[in-house]
Amino acid sequence: SSVENGRPPDPADWAVIDVVNYFRTAGFEEQANAFQEQEIDGKSLLLMTRNDVLTGLSLKLGPALKIYEYHVKPLQTQHLKNSS
Repeated sequence: SSVENGRPPDPADWAVIDVVNYFRTAGFEEQANAFQEQEIDGKSLLLMTRNDVLTGLSLKLGPALKIYEYHVKPLQTQHLKNSS
């Protein structure tokens, strides 16, 4: 399978470290650690609701909103398009 930036192209195939690196690359260095602590891999990431991101990771609200709106939600949308 092809690999983008060291990650599989489909987020469902990401390991926890891929998720962490994705958010580090996106500029969420501090918040990325929360994904590691909660052991969120690609499949878990794709299942996360807005509420999970805002309350489940103990992140500050501002970064949490950005992470959900600009990263988690688009990844989920993209994944649904590709898998349907």
